[in-house]
Amino acid sequence: MRAYAPYSGFAVGAAVRTSHGLIYAGCNVENASYGLTICAERVAICLAASLGERRIDALAVSAQKLAHPCGACLQVLSEFAGPDCWIFVARAGVVEETTTLGQLLPKAFALRREGEGSCTCGPNQ
Repeated sequence: MRAYAPYSGFAVGAAVRTSHGLIYAGCNVENASYGLTICAERVAICLAASLGERRIDALAVSAQKLAHPCGACLQVLSEFAGPDCWIFVARAGVVEETTTLGQLLPKAFALRREGEGSCTCGPNQ
């Protein structure tokens, strides 16, 4: 893992597995303007998406301390994964928790997409 974490010292690695069985890895990249820091999960998701992947089946996250994906990462993941997407949380490379996106983010924000369910926001809920 090649995390860039000079401010927090908290290096995180993540990987996503796509519906094609491909794996894309990422690490956190911090910034002096803390709000611009990018989590490892979003780096891996964006790498997969930028290479044309549109469906993610699983996400793994590992750090020296147990670190679950943040809300922003879960929301970005929900753009490319369903509630049954597996999430593996590891400490120092050893999986300590297995859960799903639906368990961690039961009411993800979503807009109506043609042919799919209804909008979860707005006056017509």
